Amino acid sequence: MSSDDTGLKDVARTRMSDEWSDYTLYEKLSRTVSAASPFSEVLKSLSATEYKHYEFWSRYVPGEKPKLAKAKLYWILFLRRFLGLTFATRYLDRHEQNVVGEYQGLEKLIPEPDKAAFNEMVADEKEHEKAFAMKVESSAVRYISFVVLGLADALVEISGIHAGSLGFYDKTEIAGLAGVIAGAAASLAMASAAFAQAKQGEFEGSARLSAVYTGVSYFITAIILATPYFLTANMVFAISASLSLAVVILVVTTWYSVVIQQKSFLRDFLEILAILFGTTIALYAFGYFIHGALPGIRVT
Repeated sequence: MSSDDTGLKDVARTRMSDEWSDYTLYEKLSRTVSAASPFSEVLKSLSATEYKHYEFWSRYVPGEKPKLAKAKLYWILFLRRFLGLTFATRYLDRHEQNVVGEYQGLEKLIPEPDKAAFNEMVADEKEHEKAFAMKVESSAVRYISFVVLGLADALVEISGIHAGSLGFYDKTEIAGLAGVIAGAAASLAMASAAFAQAKQGEFEGSARLSAVYTGVSYFITAIILATPYFLTANMVFAISASLSLAVVILVVTTWYSVVIQQKSFLRDFLEILAILFGTTIALYAFGYFIHGALPGIRVT
């Protein structure tokens, strides 16, 4: 047996299991939507395509059984249940993009008589994202930009208000209260701005829902970030805990956003993180400066 034959068998053994796992996954996802849903048709089509790919690779390792990637299966079904079908399928799309690149590097191993079938399989993988993008359009896709807008603004503004207040006030609960009050006012302002933006642009969703998503996400974030200031009188602990919560929220929302919108995680995350900490440091310094310049009006 030549080294090429051995290499092809090794590749086929791995790919066969991957395609079998994807076939099983799409088939199970199709059961989570109603038969009348346009998603059902697409998911069943993708499942059938993956089974055809499994059959292609299995011809090179006859008699062997595929291994089901149970961890991946349960993870995607978890995402589908708690973050929605749109997120789960967009997450899978990122995997398909990697598969296309890997397949193109395997072409030299494929016997000449099978090249046409192999090229058809690569074309199928390229079409997966387009096929689902034609059908998947949920509220998560339409309104995610408004949710992210509310969260991102709240993380930066409320953290900055807390830091500025700590530079001026002696009590953490006053700094926390300042964040809550500012959060309530700013959430109304953000909701109004989102409503006007949705009304004036070419947005296909509801302007009212856009305002609600933006305002509610802002205010909830403000409450979360303010909570540590009511639980401890230690300023260092309060601001550290609040900023830690801000980073956690930032990680989760950035990850959700970049998966939905098919963008890069690291760049978006680092940009907002730099703004968050830069604003926090600048406003703490400003509050401390005001305290030094006007010591007579410091609130204790």
